[in-house]
Amino acid sequence: MKTAEVVQLGEELGLDAVGVARAEAYDDTERHIVERRSRGLFAGMKFTMAHPERSCHPETLLEGARTVVSAALCYWQPEAPLAPGHGRLARYTWFDGYAILREKLDALGRRLGGEYRVLVDANQHVDREAAARSGVGFYGKNTMLITRRHGSWVVLGTLVTTAELEPTERFAADCGSCRLCIDACPTGALDEPGTLDATKCLSYWTQAPEAIPEQYRSALGAQVYGCDICQDVCPWNNGVQKRRSGPETDEGHVDLVEWLSRDGRELVDEYARLYVPRNDPRWLRRNAIVALGNVGGPDALPVLAGVVDEHAAWAIERIESRA
Repeated sequence: MKTAEVVQLGEELGLDAVGVARAEAYDDTERHIVERRSRGLFAGMKFTMAHPERSCHPETLLEGARTVVSAALCYWQPEAPLAPGHGRLARYTWFDGYAILREKLDALGRRLGGEYRVLVDANQHVDREAAARSGVGFYGKNTMLITRRHGSWVVLGTLVTTAELEPTERFAADCGSCRLCIDACPTGALDEPGTLDATKCLSYWTQAPEAIPEQYRSALGAQVYGCDICQDVCPWNNGVQKRRSGPETDEGHVDLVEWLSRDGRELVDEYARLYVPRNDPRWLRRNAIVALGNVGGPDALPVLAGVVDEHAAWAIERIESRA
C-alpha cells in the first residue's frame, strides 16, 4: 500500500488528519525533555516525560518498525451556556475521543497489513512529535499540536508498523508574531513561548495530588478539570465552529454541589476517562470546592461547612465576601 492510499484510508475511517514519518529517534525532543525536566518545568508530571529514552524512540517499540502513521481526531463540540453553580471540564474530556481514535487506528493497522502497534494516550510514545514530523500539524507557542483544519482541538495517536511507507511533508506553518495564548494565560505558564511551565499551569493543578496554590485558585473560575484558555484564544482554532456545527452540549458541565455530595467511588468510576491521581475522589472534590469558591452562591455554604479542608475555608470566605 502506498502512502497516499494510507492517508485516504484513514480519512475513510473517520480520521481528521493522517501523516507518515519514519520510525527513527526523536533526538531533539529527547534532549528538550531532559533539559526541561532538569529545570523542574514538568512539576510532578510523569507521562512521556518520565522515560524519554523510551518515548522518543519509536524504532524500539515494535520489532522491525519502519514507519509511524500519525493521526488526529477532532473532539470539538458547540458548548451550551454554563448554568449558575455549575463547573466545567476541559473539552477533550467530554467524551472518550482516545478510545475512538484507538479503534480507528487499529482498523487502519489491520488494513495496512504486517505487524503493527497502536499507541494512543500512551506514556511509551511522544505522539506530538510524530504528528509534527508527519505533517499532521505544527507546534504552537502554547506547546499544542496545531492542525490545518481543526486547530489544536484534536487528540493524537500513532500506529507503529513494519510497513515501509514514504513520509508525508511537514506542515510548513508557525504562529508568526501572534502571542494571544501567552497573553491570555492568567498564570504566566507560557511566558517562554513554546515551553510550558507546569508549575504554573492551571490544567496541571487540577490533576496534581496536592493543594492548589492559593494564588492560582481564582484563575480557575468554574473549571473543575483541565483548562482551555490557550486554545480558546488561538486564531487557528476559530474555523472549527464551521466544521463541527451542531446542537450545543452541556456534557462537560457538572453541578458542583451535587459533585461534592456524590459517593466517591461512583464519581471516579463515572470519570474513568480522566487522569485522577491514584483514582482518589478527593482530588475531584478539591476542584469542585475551588470552583464553588469562584462561582458558587450562598446555597453552597452548608455543603462546604461540612468539609474540613483549606480549600473549603478559602471557598467559604470567597462566597461570603460576594454575598
